[in-house]
Amino acid sequence: MLIEIGFPPQLPSQLKCDNKVAISISENLVQHDRTKQVEVDKHFIKEKIEDNNIELPFVRSEDQLANILTKVVTSKAFTCVLSKLSIGDPTAHLEGEC
Repeated sequence: MLIEIGFPPQLPSQLKCDNKVAISISENLVQHDRTKQVEVDKHFIKEKIEDNNIELPFVRSEDQLANILTKVVTSKAFTCVLSKLSIGDPTAHLEGEC
């Protein structure tokens, strides 16, 4: 899509992944046959990795910012992620608010 709008990427895009099995499956064709995932998705990702369009670096689950949107996390983890996203306390009242 970036190429189509005139911004060809200089480096592969990083899809940060906290699932070591998913990374392993993307790198090893033999394991593809032992999964129950959708065939088209597996081949698409594998092709993009081979073409050096994307990378799948491992990131620890606690560093995965999207987890506050998709999983139950502790209040400490929630506050930490909000800080990383430069979002203040969502429960704080604004001046003049009822």
